[in-house]
Amino acid sequence: MRNLLEIQKKLLPDLMQVLQKRYDILHRISTSGTIGRRSLASEVEMTERVLRAELEILRAQGLLVTGTAGMTLSEAGRQLVEDMEPLVKEMFGLSELEERVRTAFGLKRVVIVPGDSDDSEHVKLEIGRAGARVLRDSMSSGDVVAVMGGSTMARMASHFSIPTPLRDSWFVPARGGLGESVDFQANTIASELAKRTGARYRMLHVPDHLSEEAYQTIMQEPGVREVVDMIRSARIVVHGIGDAMTMARRRKLNDVTIKAILHEGALAEAFGYYFDRDGKVVHRMATAGLRLEDIEAAGIVIGIAGGKSKGEAIASVLRFGHDDVLVTDEAAATEALRHL
Repeated sequence: MRNLLEIQKKLLPDLMQVLQKRYDILHRISTSGTIGRRSLASEVEMTERVLRAELEILRAQGLLVTGTAGMTLSEAGRQLVEDMEPLVKEMFGLSELEERVRTAFGLKRVVIVPGDSDDSEHVKLEIGRAGARVLRDSMSSGDVVAVMGGSTMARMASHFSIPTPLRDSWFVPARGGLGESVDFQANTIASELAKRTGARYRMLHVPDHLSEEAYQTIMQEPGVREVVDMIRSARIVVHGIGDAMTMARRRKLNDVTIKAILHEGALAEAFGYYFDRDGKVVHRMATAGLRLEDIEAAGIVIGIAGGKSKGEAIASVLRFGHDDVLVTDEAAATEALRHL
């Protein structure tokens, strides 16, 4: 495919530009769900007159549906965007970058979307869409899926769909709550994923950060113990990756603990554990949720995070060695390799 693309770029450069332009239009509509023409023109940086002509062509091909709320992709349009993705990745050189990251960190699969989510809301949405597709491909009947909280996980859940209901599967929160926006809580995300798939879900109504004494007490509650046992049996774990200090403050750790974590060289946080540059765990929290041994025993561990600012943190967590799949963006992947 690479040779064919190189030939097309040399002989038919205009064709490649048209292909890229029309794919970008379809892709933006796919990510947005429904979007008006004026907003779309701003996102793809076209005048409304030029965009109108392109939309007429795509509509004539049966790829768009126009309604009072705006434009959405038809089923044929959604399928075309999905089918074109490998071609587009070759055009942008992302396939090669995916393979470099996969090999460097010993992963089974890497999915990279173009851009930098630090600078673009569209790229953040695209990471969510890609993460949803990876989770869909990984699931099978009867699975227990444990999901972490956070804005990236929420975007992933909002894009999730599956053709056949998974009524005997379960979604569960991997940890307790952080006390932040309810939209980003692991309980909310597990519930949303279950509703979108016809699966079932359980909630864990306990704080994420517990003292050792509180942890021992709460684990004696039969209802809590039952949910925790299900969480710890998850075959699939989906988690985000954060900067150590950012997450320490979000988890409201005290100043003494934060200083200790800094002294130990913590760079990254994932599933409640703090990792240094070499992927070594330097701090853990008592929590009624997934433990390190549960992560190690899971069948598939999927990490989803993006943005150049998280590149070093992503490299740190991947060096820990228990992620199987990474979904990220171009800027984060490049930065992670730089810190290898």
